[in-house]
Amino acid sequence: MSDLAAARARYVELIAKRERISSLRLLAALADVPREDFLAKGPWRIKSEAARGYRLTPDADPVHLYDNVLVAIDARRKLDTGLPSLWAHVIDVLDVKPKQRVVQIGCGLGYFSAILSTIVGPKGGVLAIECDERLAVRATNYLRAYRNVEVINGDGCAEIGEPADVIIVHAGFSHPHPLWLDALRPCGRLLVPLTQRDREGAIIKITRKGKGFEAEAVQQIRIFPGQGRGVTTLDDRVAEWWQRAAALAPLRFREIEQGLPADG
Repeated sequence: MSDLAAARARYVELIAKRERISSLRLLAALADVPREDFLAKGPWRIKSEAARGYRLTPDADPVHLYDNVLVAIDARRKLDTGLPSLWAHVIDVLDVKPKQRVVQIGCGLGYFSAILSTIVGPKGGVLAIECDERLAVRATNYLRAYRNVEVINGDGCAEIGEPADVIIVHAGFSHPHPLWLDALRPCGRLLVPLTQRDREGAIIKITRKGKGFEAEAVQQIRIFPGQGRGVTTLDDRVAEWWQRAAALAPLRFREIEQGLPADG
């Protein structure tokens, strides 16, 4: 086994054990999709989950990428790739299956789009939305081999096409957008980080159940803010309300009014 193959095997084993991943298709996708195919050429600026600053890899060997590390996309903006263990956990929690339609809002450079593409298979599909035009162009190029993925440049708050089984938001917002809820198929799942202006908050999972929805907190998170996220004290209070309410017990509602759940 080559050094790179061994590193990738350890990477999958680390994530599987740390997050107690149950989806074999997810683990297979993590093993099959080359992380280096979705980044500029190295060396890379990387950091662990707890680190305050980046460190530069000693060379451009992809072996350095097969650890639970963030990789800088734009270090000046503190914009990184997603933490592998976090998003693997999220995908596992959402129970993504073959043949399903997944919408990603904030796909970045497309690594997790490729993971999702592999899970849903040729009869499923992934719509990968990215608001940064330069990143969207790069993701389109990186994802050319993944025929069931469509990349578009947008903010995900105006149009996401046909109904979805799963919607994953990879950026912080103050509340779930009504469009995302409306787009969920029966038993569809939405995952969205609800954060304050300091980027701190909680990941909330919302499931369509009958004529309404049920929300529950998944875990705490610190994440880059989404385009269009409100910047007022009221927006922060709305985000905090969701975090507290969803953490106490499953929160049931029928619609969103002014950012908060309502019975309709």
